[in-house]
Amino acid sequence: MPASIYLSGGISDLFSRLRGYDLSASRSDEYSQLAALVAATRETSGDLFGQAMVCWLRQHVSFDHCVIFGYRGASRPPLLFETFSPAESHVFVTLYQEGPYLLDPFHHAALERKEGFWRMRELAPDRFYASEYFRTYYSQTRLAEEVGFFVPLPGKDALVLSLMRLHASGPFGTADARLLRDMAPAVIGFARLRWPALAADEPDEAEHETIAAVNEFDRAHIWESLSLTPREKHVVDLVLQGHSTESIARAMRIVPGTVKVHRRNIHRKLGIKSQAGLFARFIEIIESRR
Repeated sequence: MPASIYLSGGISDLFSRLRGYDLSASRSDEYSQLAALVAATRETSGDLFGQAMVCWLRQHVSFDHCVIFGYRGASRPPLLFETFSPAESHVFVTLYQEGPYLLDPFHHAALERKEGFWRMRELAPDRFYASEYFRTYYSQTRLAEEVGFFVPLPGKDALVLSLMRLHASGPFGTADARLLRDMAPAVIGFARLRWPALAADEPDEAEHETIAAVNEFDRAHIWESLSLTPREKHVVDLVLQGHSTESIARAMRIVPGTVKVHRRNIHRKLGIKSQAGLFARFIEIIESRR
């Protein structure tokens, strides 16, 4: 059976089960969009695929922006598709690729091989929205909510297709999130048809070899030039992501009091007094490695 017929039939069955969706009211449009999407998976341009995917998704859920990043360890994530204006792209892409991606919950989830549909609120650490990363970088995006389709690829690579809603639009509703979660198998399948693997020669990747991952779960190597112990580096990494003392203790399987001792030692060694100072040192290190 041809792949396009198989995909169309499978997705038709999927949509017939979606709550509150009148398939018969737009059957022609639905199949036209699916045909365009199937065709776009065979194109070499990510823009054509991205545009077809955005058109299809917008038939069912409203959102302001879509972006697709590839992830390979701690290396700079290649941009595969975006819908931003040049000014917006500076914040969402250029600044993000310079280092903040290392603290992004989506980046961490992708490296942990999560698959399916996830909301930022489901992945973010318990103190993420009070973290210096959120205040200094993420707040610039003016997002009410970000959700994503997570697509593990061969090896340790992954890609994430993110949908975003600005404050003016408000967060995704419960029904929207349920619908997107039901659509996830189709979105992931299409994405894998378009990108069976990330290209080995993504632009500028060689420039960022100095922050290549020691392994896919450990970003603490960026502190290797400082006199921190391995445990202290791990604590630094978790603090910057937005974990509370209690959350760090659970992650490291130690008591909260030991975490506090590590944090005091880190502040003393780095000559800082707050999380803001720690984030500033993080930015200094990233900038020094460009």
